[in-house]
Amino acid sequence: MDALLAEIRNCQACAAHLPLGPRPVLQASASARLLIVGQAPSMTVHATGVPWDDKSGEQLRRWLGIEREVFYDATQVAIMPMGYCYPGRGSSGDLPPRRECAELWHERLLAQLKNIELTLLIGQYAQRHFLGTARKGNVTETVEAFAEYAPRFIPLPHPSPRNTGWFKHHPWFESDVLPVLRERVQRALAQPYGATATEVPAASKGRAA
Repeated sequence: MDALLAEIRNCQACAAHLPLGPRPVLQASASARLLIVGQAPSMTVHATGVPWDDKSGEQLRRWLGIEREVFYDATQVAIMPMGYCYPGRGSSGDLPPRRECAELWHERLLAQLKNIELTLLIGQYAQRHFLGTARKGNVTETVEAFAEYAPRFIPLPHPSPRNTGWFKHHPWFESDVLPVLRERVQRALAQPYGATATEVPAASKGRAA
């Protein structure tokens, strides 16, 4: 794992396309039991080199119900964005994650993460990659049907402050999804290495379609 992480962090595959240059940001250990797959580092995260070290990360940790010390403990939590480097700005926010990361590194990294009990898929790019044809027509519908992807995955919207309007218009996310999310995160982090996750109890299946 250490050799692979060093190789990823030295990657220059997209150097010509990255406005701030390559700085892959990720966190992983073979013992991690929770995997968080996001979009790509923000400009703030690019500057610090610390994953989710911004307002979106603060919101995400609130959702998960875990402290920074746990979140940044690589022996428990792996963090793998779809694109490892800041992709630059577009007309309405950051550009999409570059595809080279998934093509070059995802399969090799996932092969090392043998103890993952729960994978959180944040945003459309992670959901498209991991769920394929099982995802719904958009992020809202996919998140609303979260129980269909148990016990392996929980799809989530992006916790960016830009999405405040989405949260206001979909109060079921706070009332139905977050309690199940926190329960399953705690269960995953408490699992002994190699244990098999169980299905979400029927009473906790929220707004599954």
